[in-house]
Amino acid sequence: MNRQTSTPRTAAEAAEPAPRRSRRGWRILAGVLTVLVLLTVGAKLTWSYLNPFGETTIDRSQPVLLQSIQNMSRFQSATGNFQVIVDLEKDAPFLPDAVKGSRTLFVGAGGVNAYVDFSRLPKDAITVSADRTEVTVRIPHAQLEKPNLDNKKSYVYAQQRGLLDRVQEMLSNSPQNQQELYVLAEQKIAEAAQASDLRNRADQNTKLMLQGMLKSLGFTKVTVAYTDEP
Repeated sequence: MNRQTSTPRTAAEAAEPAPRRSRRGWRILAGVLTVLVLLTVGAKLTWSYLNPFGETTIDRSQPVLLQSIQNMSRFQSATGNFQVIVDLEKDAPFLPDAVKGSRTLFVGAGGVNAYVDFSRLPKDAITVSADRTEVTVRIPHAQLEKPNLDNKKSYVYAQQRGLLDRVQEMLSNSPQNQQELYVLAEQKIAEAAQASDLRNRADQNTKLMLQGMLKSLGFTKVTVAYTDEP
């Protein structure tokens, strides 16, 4: 007759209740999880600090050098804001557009200042009457500055390129040069400013400015004429 033998438990094991052993197991598990969380957080912080693929921007620009200071001798009397859409297309004579060619839509936005130059006024530009109640001022007509494109508002709206153009851009060490688009936009805005009423508006504003200033000095009659008038 076979007898089943069992390993006798020690007195401490026999006396230890089951709930205490359960609490000890949960404590061990919680400790292991805490260690794992700390290791994970530490690894992430270390990786973010020592990220070999991260980039750091360093500004090594030199200090701004003041080259000159010039006294202003002109009155800016008007400003025109313009916007133009440049549609520039380049085609190859014997290849289809899908192979060679490009078309770019560029939005150019900028301003043109109109001003009157007082630096070249002749000595007899200002004539005052004997009783100092009347004054005549002869000034030149307003001129237009070069258009100043706003880089924040000027951008490439759409672009189509052929296969060879795309490959050429990929192999190029520098990005596509957009200088041609900016130059063309400046030319069109300059032509539009010349054809607009901007200079006439500047002439009128200059007249009003001079009349108000001279009347505040005591002149009762102020005449503003132009140097090209008889």
